[in-house]
Amino acid sequence: MAFVNLTSEHDAKFDFLNRFCRLATVNILSGIMVPLAGLVDVAFLGHLTEIRHLAGVILATILFEYLYRVLKFIRSSTNSMTAQAVGREDFNAMMLVGLRNGLIALGIAALILIFQYPIREVGFTLLSANSEVKDAGVAYFNARIWGAPAVLLNYVLIGWFFGREMNSFVLVMSLIGNAANVVLDYVMIINWGWETAGAGLATAISQYLTLLVGLTFACFNIKWQDFPAVLQKVLDWQALKASFALNGNILIRYLTFITALAVFTNLSSLMGTTILAENGLLLQVVTLSVFVIQGVGHATQSLTGKFKGKGDSKRLLPLIIVATLTSLLCALPWAIVSIVFPKTIFGLLTNHAELTNDIDKYTLWLLPVLAFAAIAFMLEGYFIGLAEGSTLRNSSLTALGVGFIPLAFVAWYFHSNHILWLALCLYMITSMVILVIQLPRTFHNHDTHHQQIATTNIT
Repeated sequence: MAFVNLTSEHDAKFDFLNRFCRLATVNILSGIMVPLAGLVDVAFLGHLTEIRHLAGVILATILFEYLYRVLKFIRSSTNSMTAQAVGREDFNAMMLVGLRNGLIALGIAALILIFQYPIREVGFTLLSANSEVKDAGVAYFNARIWGAPAVLLNYVLIGWFFGREMNSFVLVMSLIGNAANVVLDYVMIINWGWETAGAGLATAISQYLTLLVGLTFACFNIKWQDFPAVLQKVLDWQALKASFALNGNILIRYLTFITALAVFTNLSSLMGTTILAENGLLLQVVTLSVFVIQGVGHATQSLTGKFKGKGDSKRLLPLIIVATLTSLLCALPWAIVSIVFPKTIFGLLTNHAELTNDIDKYTLWLLPVLAFAAIAFMLEGYFIGLAEGSTLRNSSLTALGVGFIPLAFVAWYFHSNHILWLALCLYMITSMVILVIQLPRTFHNHDTHHQQIATTNIT
C-alpha cells in the first residue's frame, strides 16, 4: 500500500512539473509574437535600396511594441479568471470570462482606431525623425494599426486557452500567424513593391488570420447548448465591474514598469550619447530576458488560478518554489554570458568599438537586476493568478514612487550611471519584497475562503 502511495505521489509531482514546463515553454513562444512580427518586417525592408523604409518601420515598431506591451494586461486577467473557473469546474464561468474580456478588448481596440491620429502624431513627435523617415513610418503605422482589434482579441483567446492548459492551440496560432506574416511580407514588399505600407498591411492581415484560427479552436471547445443562457449574463454589471477592476490594476502594473524604463532611458540621454547607447544595448538584454521570465510568470498564473479554484492550497508553495527556480534559471544565463563575454555579445549588436570596449563597466548590474526581476515577475504572475489586482497595483506603484524615482533623481543630480542602474535594481527589489511579505496572508485567506465554501455546501 505504501508503495502505491509513493508511486502515486511521484506521478503527481511529475505531472505537476510536466504541466508547468509545457505552459512556460508555450507562453514564452507565444509572448514573442508581436515583437517577432515587427522583426520580420524590418528584415524584409532592410533589403530594399532606400534605408528610409527600414528606419521608418523601426520607429513605428517601437510605438507598437510599447502600445501592445501595455495592453497585454488583458491576456493576464483572462488567464487568471479562466484558470479559476476551470479549478471550480464551472464551464459557464469559463465562457463568461472569454466573452466579457472579449468585449473589453473590442472597446479598447475601438478607442485605438478612433484616436489613431493623435497616437501616431504624438508617438512620432517623441521619437523624432526627418520627413522621409517619418513618412515611411507613418505609412507602416496607418496600415498596421487596423490590426489592433485582432491583436487584442488574440490576447483574450491566448489567455483563455492557457487558463484551460490548451497549449497546443496557442502554439498553432503563433506558428500560423508568423508564417503568414513572412509569406505576406514577401508578396507585398518584394513582389508588389508596396514597401512600408505593404509591411504594415501584411502584419495586420496575419493578425486577423491568427484570430480566425483561434476562434475556430474556441468554437470547437464551447458547449453551444449553454451559450444562450451564458450570453444573457455577459452584461451583468457586478461581474463586469470586477473584470474592469482586475484589468485596470494589471494595466497600472504594466504602466509603472514601462514608465520606469522610459525615465531610465531619458536620464541616460541626459548623461551623453555614449551612456545612452551603452544603456540601450544593456536594456536589449534585459528586454529579451523579461520576455522569457514573463513566460514563466504566465505559467504560474494558470496553475495558481486552477489551484485556487480547486481549493488545492497545498500545491501553492511548491508552485512558487518551482517557478522561482525556473525564473532564475531562465534569467541568470543572460546576465552571466553578457558579463563574461561583453565584447562578443554586444559586438553582435554594434560595431562601434568605443561602446563595446567600455560597456563592461556596467554589465555587472545585469546580475542583480535580472535576478530580482525574475522573482518579482514570477510573484506578479502568482498574484494575478489569485486575481489580487490591488496587491499587484500597490506593489508596482510603491516600487516606482519609493524604490525607483528618488534614486533616479539622485543619479540625474550626480550624473552617475551606476546610481541609475541601482535605481532600476531597487525598483525590482521593492516590488519583490512587498509581494513576498504578502505571501503568508494569501495562504491563510485561501484556506479560510474554501473552508467557508465547504461549510456553505454542507449546510
